[in-house]
Amino acid sequence: MSTAAKSALVFGIYLVALGVTLLTVPNVLLTLFAYPTTSEVWIRVAGMVIAILGYYYIEAARNELTSFFKASVRARPAVIVVFIAFVALGLAKPIVILFGAIDLLGAIWTGLALRSGQGA
Repeated sequence: MSTAAKSALVFGIYLVALGVTLLTVPNVLLTLFAYPTTSEVWIRVAGMVIAILGYYYIEAARNELTSFFKASVRARPAVIVVFIAFVALGLAKPIVILFGAIDLLGAIWTGLALRSGQGA
């Protein structure tokens, strides 16, 4: 498995774990990050989408889908930009930037692997 694929696999596992947590026990995560608990279904819907996205990353890694890795490197930095905007606008607590940072670091790892020729 290439280094780029390994980075996608690790990120996919992270997303599946995050998604399953939000889908099954969202208030545990919300409490951990000092957000109010909720009984709304939307947090679970988000969890489902995140888990499915994680599955896509895992499958892309297993199949060495370099085009997917390249697309993720271009798209994933948007997460931190949007999360910083949410914080700046008072829509979210600064802790959400941590999730954007994880995305950015993962994109950098994948990008460096692709650049060094370890992506295919």
